[in-house]
Amino acid sequence: MNDDAIINDPLSLSPDTTLQSAVEAYAQAEALFNSIGDGAIATDEFGHITKINHVALDLLGYKESDALGRWFPRVIVAFEEGGEKLDMIDRGFTQAFLTGKPVTQKVWYRRKDDTLMPVSSTISPLVLSGRPIGAIAIFRDISREYEIDRMKSDFISLASHQLRTPLSAIKTYSHMLLDGFMGPISPTQKKSLKTIVSASNRMNELISTLLNVSRIESGNVIVSPKNVNLNHLADEIVRELHLAIKTKHINLHVHAPKKPVIIQADNLITKEILINLLSNAVKYSPDGGDVTITVQPRKSTVIISVSDTGLGIPKASQPQIFTKFYRASNVVRRETTGTGLGLYLVKGLIDALGGKIWFESIENHGSTFYVRLPRTYTAKKTNTTNGLTSLDKHNSSSRKL
Repeated sequence: MNDDAIINDPLSLSPDTTLQSAVEAYAQAEALFNSIGDGAIATDEFGHITKINHVALDLLGYKESDALGRWFPRVIVAFEEGGEKLDMIDRGFTQAFLTGKPVTQKVWYRRKDDTLMPVSSTISPLVLSGRPIGAIAIFRDISREYEIDRMKSDFISLASHQLRTPLSAIKTYSHMLLDGFMGPISPTQKKSLKTIVSASNRMNELISTLLNVSRIESGNVIVSPKNVNLNHLADEIVRELHLAIKTKHINLHVHAPKKPVIIQADNLITKEILINLLSNAVKYSPDGGDVTITVQPRKSTVIISVSDTGLGIPKASQPQIFTKFYRASNVVRRETTGTGLGLYLVKGLIDALGGKIWFESIENHGSTFYVRLPRTYTAKKTNTTNGLTSLDKHNSSSRKL
């Protein structure tokens, strides 16, 4: 064995040299952790905080002694946007340990002074030999982005309100011309006026959608709970969409118990949810396709499903399907019109009712959307403190496909 081999053999190193290398490696790891530009918190396998960098301390207003050794969820208290404390099972910390995969969330962290801060956080489990030995949370303050988004929503709301006045005039005078109040018109003129009325109806629907989205984002949707008969509501929606269903020769199937299914909810909001889902099912189904509405009462909830045999949602598009302005690639290729706001609006309204929505879909084989609503509505804390306004009613009473 030559001298170089002896020098490079780690087993031949003296204890002092080995200790020095370990100290240097630890110092490098500490420097790396503390140099992260976002807040960073490390925990052990039991969720106790072992490290916290200065950025996290500054953002949260804590001292190191306030956090080290304490249980992460107790120190870092997370809230939903509406101000409700996030359930433990829904927290990224819990999901990361359960799944063994990184989890990214936008939540609100409570600072030491009890103020709430919007953050984007990613919590990654540290896995060794197939088992978690800890986790690391990286988060950043998104107050600026949140404020910009709020300003954008305010602008959309203001612009939508201002657009409605001239649009009403266009629609009123077009109807007057069509009805002959200003003299006889030729068939060509009549056809053009009908096009103007149709376009103004579509514009009015878009404005209503934008207003409702703005109200959802600002928390300004009031829920007026009363008994809603889902059997009657389903029949009403089917009647409203009868023309579109008939035009495409859709085979519509409604499965509901003979006994009326009653829930305590807002009738207008529930109708808006279902009419959006059903109109999508009809719109994206082929001529002669099948659309099925199913109402399944449970002990404390009701599950409503709307399924179709249409385009389906590509697997790559499914994680973004409830994102604002998002439209799946196969839909864009076939249907150039559309805002990508329908399902975003639906999810926001379902959240307002305390429900959940999910779906199953295979591209070119159709989709099934499931809505779970509580039988008894429980008001959220924010519903009595924000000067709430009702949902815009122009959208659900005259929707056209």
